[in-house]
Amino acid sequence: MLKALFLFLFSIGLGLWSVLIFGPSVTPPLVAAVFGCACAAFLAVRAARKKRPRWAVVDGSNVLYWRRDEPNLHSVRLVIEKLVAAGFEPVIWFDANVGYLVADRYMNPYKLSQALHYPENRIYVAPKGTPADPLLIQAATDLSAPIVSNDRFRDWKEQFPQVDQAELFLRGEIVKGGVRLR
Repeated sequence: MLKALFLFLFSIGLGLWSVLIFGPSVTPPLVAAVFGCACAAFLAVRAARKKRPRWAVVDGSNVLYWRRDEPNLHSVRLVIEKLVAAGFEPVIWFDANVGYLVADRYMNPYKLSQALHYPENRIYVAPKGTPADPLLIQAATDLSAPIVSNDRFRDWKEQFPQVDQAELFLRGEIVKGGVRLR
């Protein structure tokens, strides 16, 4: 939007300069000014029509256990695919121990992104000793996003009273046909 505003103001200035210097006749600077205003209008309309992301914050450490109650990154991958198909842009949060649960070693966002085939900049791992729960609840609040988890987050109710709101959550399970969210 700033580009459009800058282009518009520059084009108006160029047009005024052209009229003041050359008079009210068609000159190359005047044509450039009109073209610049048209381009600025196009950029402004395109920016206004651009959709804002519809975020969903995934409690990866909870979703890991949705399939047979054993930690499995495939469950997280299925949930990501389901959310993307539904028009969401998922952000995934894990506790620091996720790598030890699924690969017997620490896994940072880069390693998780390779395993999940999902962009690294959408995957977060809580620092060692810090639970991911308050971080993902805060992220969901900041993004006005639902939280994908079967956790009730009762331990965080005092700090985050919004966890009492059922509409804040997308609960789910892994079924034979894939993922069922409710």
